[in-house]
Amino acid sequence: MHLSMWTYPWDIQDQGLDAFAAELRGRAGLNTVSLATSYHAGRFLQPRSPKQKAYFPEDGTVYFRPDEGLWQDKMIRPLMAGNVAARGDMLEALVKGRETTGLKVSCWTVCLHNTRLGMLHPEHVTHNAFGNPNCYNLCPSSPAARDYAVTLVRDITKNYRPDMVELESPNFMGFAHEYHHEKDGVGLNAEDDFLLSLCFCDHCTARAAKAGVPVEGARSTVARFIVELCERAVPERQFPDFPAAGIDAFRDHPELHAFLAWHSEPVTSLIGEIKAAADPASRIVLIDLKDGWLGGVDLAATGKLCDGAILCCYDMEPDAVGDVIRAGRAALGPEKFLGVGLRVFYPEVSEPAILAARAGAAIDAGADGVNFYNYGLIPAKRLDWVKAAVDAII
Repeated sequence: MHLSMWTYPWDIQDQGLDAFAAELRGRAGLNTVSLATSYHAGRFLQPRSPKQKAYFPEDGTVYFRPDEGLWQDKMIRPLMAGNVAARGDMLEALVKGRETTGLKVSCWTVCLHNTRLGMLHPEHVTHNAFGNPNCYNLCPSSPAARDYAVTLVRDITKNYRPDMVELESPNFMGFAHEYHHEKDGVGLNAEDDFLLSLCFCDHCTARAAKAGVPVEGARSTVARFIVELCERAVPERQFPDFPAAGIDAFRDHPELHAFLAWHSEPVTSLIGEIKAAADPASRIVLIDLKDGWLGGVDLAATGKLCDGAILCCYDMEPDAVGDVIRAGRAALGPEKFLGVGLRVFYPEVSEPAILAARAGAAIDAGADGVNFYNYGLIPAKRLDWVKAAVDAII
């Protein structure tokens, strides 16, 4: 069974690799580390670190040494984090030390969520119906952005040979994903956020039009909805069966409905290209959420092209976790890998029994393993909660 914990390189460096491996394998009962190999900015409280209690990672960098031979002709290129030069290549250490540590290595790889690259390449990010750029989200329809994501995973798998690569954000992202000091005085509801997140950049417009999609009519419809939501005194639901009905929540707007039916094509095909270019020794899986269709993820179609998925079930009761995993298994089929992502944050997890119940519900519903979030962000004593959850499912 795949039993892993999402971890940042600096967490391992602060603890020391030997101590980290012994703790992850022994105290937490896990057999895999999911290492951040491409990541974004943030502010992290670091309860585990003996050196730093607050950490601000560089924005949009990679935590490995890129192969210049693969990147020399690319428009969008990665930047190696200063951490690698200053403290060493943790991915290399983990991969080479697999027999010693007893830990398999999975690469937690952020694909298109990259504000640094979005600022450098604004013509390759998503744009809303008014043409305003979302600098935090490279667009999956952009050829240059697609080339970046494909080469990123090719580089990791060809030069490091991890056991698995976990793809985060190879898709369209929500407007409210979180950027930096966000301001929203309107009080956006879920459908408002979705409408603001729909991309009508030049790349999406051309790609959709080539597929025969009435993209301009869809854009005009979405722009009208955005104007209307901005003019209301307070937010109102206009689509009462959203998001439960999927794209059919918009069935009374045929051009928008047709656009949303196409919306998953750039994401599905990109994941297929990533898998095709990757070294076959590494399994390629998608990290996704409930209602992944909002970001253009068609799990059934994606599952035919990659090796499976990890579905994050944060802050859900066991019954809801089971529902998500059963739906994921139905979409992927019996042969593909299906993991569940569980967060070990307080107060959503206030005692070990809660975490164990969620993990048990996932395994009973057909999950092949669990990823826990996140090693460096939780107190050491909560690793005992992880072990209790592991003991309950193996």
